[in-house]
Parts: sequence; C-alpha cells; structure tokens
Amino acid sequence: MNATADQAMRLSGTCLCGAVTLKVALEQQSVGACHCQMCRTWGGGPLLALESVSQLTLEGEEAVTFYSSSDWAERAFCRHCGTHLFYRLKNGEHTSVPVGLIDSGEAWRFDLQFFIDEKPHWYHFGNDTRNLTGQELFEAFSKDT
Repeated sequence: MNATADQAMRLSGTCLCGAVTLKVALEQQSVGACHCQMCRTWGGGPLLALESVSQLTLEGEEAVTFYSSSDWAERAFCRHCGTHLFYRLKNGEHTSVPVGLIDSGEAWRFDLQFFIDEKPHWYHFGNDTRNLTGQELFEAFSKDT
C-alpha cells in the first residue's frame, strides 16, 4: 500500500497501562525487523516495527520518557509500565513504532530486515525480505538526505 498523506493508513494504540496513546499515519503496511544489538537488548529480541510512519501524535506525553541510545537516535517508553513506544532518528527523518503496539489485525507485510550482519545465528525468519547490513542501512539514509 503506497499512500499520499491524505490516503495514509491511520491507526492508534496504547501502552500497557493506558497512560500513553499513539496515533500514527503509515505510508505502507510494511514491517521491518532490526537485529542490531541495541534493539535486541532493548526488547529481548529483534525489533519488529512499522517503518513507514509519516506522522506520530502522542496523548499522555507527560508519561513518555526518552533515552538517547546513540548520537543519532533515541527511544521512547512509558515511564509507568515500560512499554516501548517508538525509536526515532534525532534529526526527525525517521520513526519506527513496534508493530504489536498498534496491531489490530491489519494485513501487515514483513519485507525488510536490517542490521542483518548483527543477527544471531540461532534464529531465522522464513519470509522473503530485503536484507540490509548496518552499513547498507546508513548508506541508504545518507542518500535520502
């Protein structure tokens, strides 16, 4: 699903305790998996996230805590229940939202894996996906700017 801003898919979800509500607009029904060490440490496994977020609105922002996980990115979570809310580049050019946070049965398409060079060998996804190393991902973002 490719969409203009007016046609974007609009969904919402809440953290476990209900203190934070996210509203997102998506350009595609695409899900990506990040295998980097930080994502795996943050969530105990690969981050399965919506990668085409074109707009994010928060309600209950006073309950959101930000963690600067690198020079270029930050992660947000609910300070009450710990629910992971999103990952975003500090320059504002990209936001990822965990798919389980807003999933209500949409026909998601798992089609991208990145930091594939950091993926442990003990698990494997069988989907046919585009696979990017960390370097390839950084190069793709530098071309977009």
